[in-house]
Amino acid sequence: MPELQRLRADHAPALLAFERENRAFFAASIPDRGDDYFAHFEARHAALLAEQATGACHFHVLVAPTGEILGRFNLVDVADGSAALGFRMAEKATGQGLATTTVLQLCTLAATEYALTTLRAAATLTNTASRAVLTRTGFTPTGEDILLNGQPGTGYVRDLTRARESGGSTGREQWT
Repeated sequence: MPELQRLRADHAPALLAFERENRAFFAASIPDRGDDYFAHFEARHAALLAEQATGACHFHVLVAPTGEILGRFNLVDVADGSAALGFRMAEKATGQGLATTTVLQLCTLAATEYALTTLRAAATLTNTASRAVLTRTGFTPTGEDILLNGQPGTGYVRDLTRARESGGSTGREQWT
């Protein structure tokens, strides 16, 4: 069973392999990272870990039992109890419910470990898979029309306090 892990220095080789192997797949629905990302990967990885140490963000990877990275799940721009969620899955890991399960797990971490109360997300209108994951995990459209790298998209929000206040599940999330 894959495990959600907080990003560490020793994830770098597997993370670089994940990004390289899925570059064309990702570029079909989200903007490409560009050649510079790959050329300076080690420095970028170190910078992300330094940023994570400040508490301004929380980076995670979904790791298969083999050590292969199947996805990235990030909480960025952490401030005032809120953060923005971003995620991407390896092509071979899609369609298995892993993104939905992992986003639910990250919502739990966000509320319990990081003391967040609200998560925001966005997806292009053409990225139906991400939009479906957000809807299945309790995110609701904000009604805000946004541009993501020049492509029309939709903003989403999720209140993380509902289940905590009621002492249980709202029926749309798993608090494990």
